[in-house]
Amino acid sequence: MLDIKVLGPGCANCVRLESLVKEVVTENNLEAQIEKVTDREKFTDYGIMMTPGLVVNGKVLASGKIPTKTTLAHWLTEKVLR
Repeated sequence: MLDIKVLGPGCANCVRLESLVKEVVTENNLEAQIEKVTDREKFTDYGIMMTPGLVVNGKVLASGKIPTKTTLAHWLTEKVLR
């Protein structure tokens, strides 16, 4: 199961990234726990200074930008992340 965290205070880009993650997880029938982290103090725990941030299985994959849907699907379906 993937442990996915979307980090952001609730801005439009953060909401968009969370929606995109849910869409990719659903379309690829992935088992995932998706958590929205809005506590700014926890962002620094992952070294994220700019939001939105994406952390999968403890690994920071994006910070300050939204990956394309294709890139996100590639990341989430890679065996390395599973």
